Amino acid sequence: MVKLLLIHGPNLNLLGEREPDVYGKVTLAEIDRRMTGLAGGSGAELRIVQSNSEGAIVDAIQEARGWASGILINPGAYTHYSYAIRDALAAVRLPAVEIHISNVFAREDFRHLSVIAPVCIGSVCGFGADSYQLGLIGLLEHLKMGADPKK
Repeated sequence: MVKLLLIHGPNLNLLGEREPDVYGKVTLAEIDRRMTGLAGGSGAELRIVQSNSEGAIVDAIQEARGWASGILINPGAYTHYSYAIRDALAAVRLPAVEIHISNVFAREDFRHLSVIAPVCIGSVCGFGADSYQLGLIGLLEHLKMGADPKK
């Protein structure tokens, strides 16, 4: 069975009430429910972590190397400057997909840079809460094709 880690970064626990014009009205609990259903229906197990703490996210990534086949991550604001999260993803050498609810390229200039993307197999942004499902489908297809998880 494929086992995946889904990480939600800072402030994502406020989805549904935080800037609904940018992030929509879907709550994190609803996203998690959808993702768990989609993963289970695809024969995958999904473990979910949400943290506002960079260190806790690094810990979750490092722990995943012992059990996970891949990682889905919405690093939130850490996208733009967390070399610690970037280095943890590179170190565990698991295929990872970066996810964003909003289209970061249609927003403020500082959001256009991701230090996380270069160590991921792909990125999905701008499709609202559906970005998560698209990322999951992409990661599962990548794993199904037997792609080298070291790349």
